[in-house]
Amino acid sequence: MRIVDLSSPVDATAWEPDPVVHEILTPAEGARHMSEEMKAHFGIDFDPSVLPGGELLSLDTFTLTSHTGTHVDAPSHYGSTAAYGTPRHIHEMPLDWFHRPAIRLDLRDQPVGAAGVGVLEREIARIGRAPRPYDIVLLNTGASVHLGTEKYFTDFTGLDGEATDFLLDLGVRVIGTDAFSLDAPFGDMIRRYRETGDRSVLWPAHFAGRRREYCQIERLNNLEALSGDFGYTVSCLPVKLVGSGAGWARAVALVDD
Repeated sequence: MRIVDLSSPVDATAWEPDPVVHEILTPAEGARHMSEEMKAHFGIDFDPSVLPGGELLSLDTFTLTSHTGTHVDAPSHYGSTAAYGTPRHIHEMPLDWFHRPAIRLDLRDQPVGAAGVGVLEREIARIGRAPRPYDIVLLNTGASVHLGTEKYFTDFTGLDGEATDFLLDLGVRVIGTDAFSLDAPFGDMIRRYRETGDRSVLWPAHFAGRRREYCQIERLNNLEALSGDFGYTVSCLPVKLVGSGAGWARAVALVDD
């Protein structure tokens, strides 16, 4: 079995609208920190200089949102209420949704904006296989070429509301994209809304989750490394963040060679 990494890195040196802060305690600083904590909380005196080289362990602290890097959006991210009941948080979602056969659809020829049902139908016809219930659908938009830059957040293709419903009608419960969002870029949506006054162009893919329970994997990476459009399993188990609308995931494809 071959494992293909489909995840974006969390990198404090890359550009993010909500910057990532990475603070590091070196092994020597970790030794002093441990000594201070043992004294403060347990009344234990310990001289860190007795440790080899005066070092214990390093400690990394990251400050970031739950939507930084590759992550899974839970239904509670889409709104506080839903037509089907109370939206679930990420820690409440069934894990078997996130370890499933996957199918890749190629949207790299699409312009900035929102792709419709016709684009998905064309792709399904091209590869000769429609998504089956609970398959994970991967949208290869090509957006990952801009990873780490401002363009990653402004130049990509999302799905419109009808295209999202089309996949959900097929029984799909997890839709993944290598773009920043499953919806069109903010600027594109706002422009179309101002031109038309049509509120349905605003976050339709996310708002579909207020009517029907499903999850998104956003900010995937390396989808072009997959050797085919189906025939593998994707595992994207989200971190169990209690009460959260999303959880980070190390998404991989499991390929039988």
